[in-house]
Amino acid sequence: MANQTLVEDYTRLAMVNREYGRNRSRWQFLLDSYIGGEDYRRAGYLTKYQLETEADYNARLRNTPYDNHCSSVISVYLSFLFRNEPERNFGEWEGMADLEQFLENSDFEGRSFNAFMKDVAQWSSVFGHTWILMTKPNIGAQTLAQELENEVRPVVSVITPLVVNDWSWHRHPNGSYELVYIKYVEEVLDKMTIVKEWTKDTIKTWKLDDQKKEAEVIAEEVNGLGIVPAILVYNKKSIVRGQGVSDLQDIADVNRMIYNLTSEREQAHRMDGHPSLVVPPTAQLGSGAGALIVLQDGSDPGLNPYYLSHDGANVDAIKNTLTDLVDSIDKMANTGGVRATSARTTSGVALETEFQLLNARLSEKADGLELAEEQLWRLFGMYQGRSWDGYIKYPDTFSVRDVQREATELSTAKAAATDPQVLALIDYRIRELLDDPTLKEGGSAAAAAGYEETVNAFQVAPEETLTTPETLNPQQAPADAGAQCPIATQDVSVNLKNRQTAIDKANYGPLNPGLPNRTFWLAKANIFNTTVEEAKTARCGNCAAFNVSDQVKNCIEQGLAAGGSGAQSAWDTIALADLGYCTMWDFKCAATRTCDAWVTGGPDTGPVKD
Repeated sequence: MANQTLVEDYTRLAMVNREYGRNRSRWQFLLDSYIGGEDYRRAGYLTKYQLETEADYNARLRNTPYDNHCSSVISVYLSFLFRNEPERNFGEWEGMADLEQFLENSDFEGRSFNAFMKDVAQWSSVFGHTWILMTKPNIGAQTLAQELENEVRPVVSVITPLVVNDWSWHRHPNGSYELVYIKYVEEVLDKMTIVKEWTKDTIKTWKLDDQKKEAEVIAEEVNGLGIVPAILVYNKKSIVRGQGVSDLQDIADVNRMIYNLTSEREQAHRMDGHPSLVVPPTAQLGSGAGALIVLQDGSDPGLNPYYLSHDGANVDAIKNTLTDLVDSIDKMANTGGVRATSARTTSGVALETEFQLLNARLSEKADGLELAEEQLWRLFGMYQGRSWDGYIKYPDTFSVRDVQREATELSTAKAAATDPQVLALIDYRIRELLDDPTLKEGGSAAAAAGYEETVNAFQVAPEETLTTPETLNPQQAPADAGAQCPIATQDVSVNLKNRQTAIDKANYGPLNPGLPNRTFWLAKANIFNTTVEEAKTARCGNCAAFNVSDQVKNCIEQGLAAGGSGAQSAWDTIALADLGYCTMWDFKCAATRTCDAWVTGGPDTGPVKD
């Protein structure tokens, strides 16, 4: 009776989920396609010829290399996804010892958490989905201090779909689904298989005797967590729950075709270099260069030896087909612009579209990893008895650009440009394209001299939120104001002339500070060897040459009123435009504009003389 129970347990444990049975061979093919090498060769994906002997087939296997595009494509994805580390805010968990231990060694094999998540992304990309299992050893520790002393904390592991052979979901009345059962192969030994079963209540470890077809429990413990701590990470969700869409689903098939055509090309080259020789059965053949063929006396002249030559056209046809197949892989993977190893004739619009598609694909993958990591940290908190109050942020966009093409276009534009602002803009774009570190660091030391001091002393709001000072009152002006007024405040023609000089020589502007003026600020950033955001902080309003004293504003009011605007209207104009006087170029200027002669330390509130 006991043996019968062992056999029944073995039979039950050997059963697999229906979806696993349908997909296992395909998952194995995707894994072999990604790994390549000897695993791919042994799997027999090279088509065998009719009447081909086993020896000839094995010889072809040895002589046919596998050009692994599957691994190349996924490597491209991972390089973009993990170029920058995700932003992690742990809230109240920051600095906790168990968290620091986990981030440094997440799987007890020395891998950091970032390296672990990269593995998760890799295998979900290969199979379409993968599993993360989080466990915590139970050594009977009573306090957190005892756990830390013995390095008892949650640990994670990646479980691929090939070893998770059964699972079950429960649908709650509110429509949500919960994983309530999972079974996976933990280890395969000689004639023995170790299988793990998780339910919400128990954790069982089974030893399956594959020779006797019997199974027995070797370990059983209570699942104190009350849930199955397994997270399903999708590469891209399919219509079937628990099944993802692999990045290699079609690419692997094309790669197999390339593999077979590579063998065909090798065979065609052999036939070209070594044509078949047809001789009568009685002929004696020599070997090597200049060898003799001896025919017996009286042989039929019609049976003289001759070659069966190969025309070689098939080699070129195969080569062209292989090129088309590689292009097809790049189109499916949206990697033509980043995997190209030779020049391709592709329009800028086509490349830009491809980069946008690749960016969309990478963003979707990043969203999946972000969701999985949030679920993982909630599990970590449950194991450690605290709530998760942080957040995880993976990049939303990825810089995917054809640097060579853009640099060529910018060089062509620079050769044709004559306007100083356009040239400055192109220079900025080139430095940005080349990832000039001074753009990120705020510019060179010479250009940034006094910058930090100025920013700390006077922070200018973005132009969309600039505010105007309170409306000035004519009665606030001193009685003797205007006694010494700059000519430009009284004479419009002088003011316009001086302002034009500032425009021509110092690029005073922009015309309408309320607009984005992207081109203007890019040129300004290039001049000051800094970023656009930093360039926007250098305005007339915080320039040392910008005088906003009561004396100057009274002079400006007198000049406007003399032109017929009236006293109150003049003060309204001064307030709305935030007018002051530029002592460097001698004209009335607005606080929200700037020029190349900007200097730190303003505004000036002292007296001014004409």
